[in-house]
Amino acid sequence: MNTDLEKKELAETGAGSKPQEKKDVVDINTPLIKLAFPVFVQALLSLLIGYADSLMLTRYSDTAVGAVGNANQIIGFLTLAFTIISSATGVVVSQYLGAKALDKISKIYTVSIAFNLVLSVTISAIVFFGSTALLRLMQLPDEMMPDAVSYMKLVGGFIFLEALTETFYQILRSNGKVVFGMIIALITNILNIAGNYLFLYGPLKNFGLGATGVAVSSVFSRFIALVVIVVYFHFRIEGNISVKYLSPFPKDILKSLIKLGIPTAGENISYNISQIIISAFVNTMGIVAINTKIYCGTLTNFSYLYSISVAMATQIIVGHAVGAGNYDFAYRRVYKSILPSIIVSVGIAVTNLLLSPVTLSIFTDNPESVSLGREVMLVAVFLEIGRTCNLVVINSMRAAGDVKFPTYLGIASMWGISVLFAYLLGIVFGMGLVGVWIAMAADEILRGIVVIVRWQRGSWRNKSVVEKI
Repeated sequence: MNTDLEKKELAETGAGSKPQEKKDVVDINTPLIKLAFPVFVQALLSLLIGYADSLMLTRYSDTAVGAVGNANQIIGFLTLAFTIISSATGVVVSQYLGAKALDKISKIYTVSIAFNLVLSVTISAIVFFGSTALLRLMQLPDEMMPDAVSYMKLVGGFIFLEALTETFYQILRSNGKVVFGMIIALITNILNIAGNYLFLYGPLKNFGLGATGVAVSSVFSRFIALVVIVVYFHFRIEGNISVKYLSPFPKDILKSLIKLGIPTAGENISYNISQIIISAFVNTMGIVAINTKIYCGTLTNFSYLYSISVAMATQIIVGHAVGAGNYDFAYRRVYKSILPSIIVSVGIAVTNLLLSPVTLSIFTDNPESVSLGREVMLVAVFLEIGRTCNLVVINSMRAAGDVKFPTYLGIASMWGISVLFAYLLGIVFGMGLVGVWIAMAADEILRGIVVIVRWQRGSWRNKSVVEKI
C-alpha cells in the first residue's frame, strides 16, 4: 500500500495512471541471473543482426562485406553521441529508483528522449549528406565505395531510430524490464534476417539492391522495434513522457545528465575513434586483412557476450544499491561477478580458437583469410581477460557515479597503447593484423588491472547523483 508521500509523488509524475507490477521492479536482492540471462539473450540476438548481415553478404559479394563493415563502424561511432544522455539516464534512474525517490522520474525520461531526438535527427542529416566524405577519411578502397555509400545513406539517415530505442532500453533496464528487451531483440532479428533474404536471395533479388537492400531491412526492423518499445513503455513503466515536463524547461536535469553523461560516453567515444584509426591502418594492408578483421570481429564478439550481460546486470543492481546508500553491498557484488565472467568469456574464446578453421570457413573460402584469422583468434584469448574486467568494473563505476576516471584512463591507454602499438607492430614491424590484435590485447589487460585497483580502493564511494538534481 502506498504511503501518502508515495501517492503524492506518483501523482506528480503521472505514474499512477499506469498499471505497474512491483515484483518486476529490480532491487539489490534480485538474483543476478534473473537480470543477466535476458540481457545475455538480448545481446546475443542483437549481435546476430551484424552476424547475419556479414554472413549473408559474404555469399553475395566480398566487396559488399568490406563496404558494409566500414560503413557500420562509422555509424556505430556516431551513435555514441546518443550515449551521452542515454547512459546517464540509466545511472540516474537506477539510483533514484533505489532511493525510492520518484518525484523527478518523468522529467528525466522526457528530457532524455527530447534531447536525443533533436541530436539524432541532426546527426542523421550529417550522415546522409556527408557519407562519401566520411568514408574517404577511412581510406576505403574505391571498389567498395558505391555499396558503402548507399548503405550508409539509408541506415545513417535513419540513425535517430536507434538513438531513441537505446534511450528507452536504458529506462526499461533500470526498471528491471530486461525480459522485454530480449523479446524486442528477437523480433528485430527475425525481421532483419527475413528482409536480408528477400533482397539478396529471395523474390526481391531481381532489383539488384544488394547492400542497399540490407540497409532497408535494417531500418525497417529498427522502426518496428521502436514502435513496440514505445507502446510497452506507455502501459508498463511508472512515469510518463510529455511536453508538459519541458515547461518550464528543467535545465538542472539536462545539465546534470550532460555532466554525468559526457565522461560516461567519453570512454566509448575514445575507444571507437581509436578503432576507426586502427581500421584505417588495416585498410592499407589489403582486402584479405580488411575482411579477416571483420570476420574475426564478428566471431570474437561471442567471447564477451556473457561478460556484457553480467556487467549490465551488475550495473543495474549496483545503481540501486548506491541509490539506497548500501556501498558495501555494491562493493561485494562486483567481485562476485568478475571471476565467473572471466572463466566463461575466456572459455568461449578458447572454444572459438579451436573451432576457427570451421567457423572462418563459413564466411570465406580464401585460405589466406582462414590462416590469418586463426592467428588473430589466438591473441583474442588473452584480450578477453582484460576486456572482461573492464566491462564489469567500469559499468559498476558508472552506476555508482564515478564516471570521469574511466574516461581519463581510456584516453591514455587506448591511444598510448592500442593505437600507437597497432601502428608500430602492425605496420612498422610488419606484423600486420596479428600485431594490431596484440596491441589491443595489451590495452585491455592494462586497463583491467587499473580499474580493479580503483574499485578496491573505494574511490567510487559517495559519488551518488541522488539529491544532486
